[in-house]
Amino acid sequence: MTEVRTERFASFDGTELALHRYGEGQPVVLLHGLFSSAEMNWIKWGHHTAIAAKGYEVLMLDFRVHGQSAAPHAHEAYPQNVLVRDVAALVDHLGLDDYDLGGFSLGARTTLHAVAHGVLAPQRAVIGGMGTAGLGEWQRRAAKFRRVIDEFDTIPRGDPDYFSMQFLKSQGVDRVAARLLLDTMPDLDLAMLDNITMATLVVCGDEDRDNGSAEELARLLPNADFVEVPGTHMSSVTKRDLGFAIADWLGEAR
Repeated sequence: MTEVRTERFASFDGTELALHRYGEGQPVVLLHGLFSSAEMNWIKWGHHTAIAAKGYEVLMLDFRVHGQSAAPHAHEAYPQNVLVRDVAALVDHLGLDDYDLGGFSLGARTTLHAVAHGVLAPQRAVIGGMGTAGLGEWQRRAAKFRRVIDEFDTIPRGDPDYFSMQFLKSQGVDRVAARLLLDTMPDLDLAMLDNITMATLVVCGDEDRDNGSAEELARLLPNADFVEVPGTHMSSVTKRDLGFAIADWLGEAR
């Protein structure tokens, strides 16, 4: 198998985004979590190799403000649901038609917004580390991340948000750009989940309650399978079980 290939393309507004490609076959676009990257969520733990082994080309985007993508400071670079528009720009750039789409945490949330609003129509969807609260009550969770950015230098060890602050620091995320990005993410009306009719995998750590109930989310989706893997929100993505669960489901759903 070849190495991961990294290339860059201009999104809808000219912002340069990084795309990491691996494998050959049916395209599957994977989106990472908040303050993370394709490297941290998909490549480092080998999830991309497990999925590619099922006959897929794994297309891993770095969202704007994340990974190797640009982090503009101009306010006009952050319209509502900008990440959905970036993913749509990627699909258009590659000329994708028959493809699958999925993500973890923020990537899962972006996938659901894109499909529910009719922006994208993948053949199958994969929703990792996401529950109903992370959609319908996102603004409450976003307040935590705004606090991490706004009080970054004063959050003490032992504070509930200390680990999030340390993770943000370890990833070298541009805090000015990240703060602008947080304001682009609206709640999703859960009634819109009825629009997501394709086969969908909801996969979540058995100790992950960060975004509410993933099992409830699976029940609300018209055509979803629910799979639990070991771990919390932060640890489940570091275990090979997550990649194998996605790979097995994609292989069976083809």
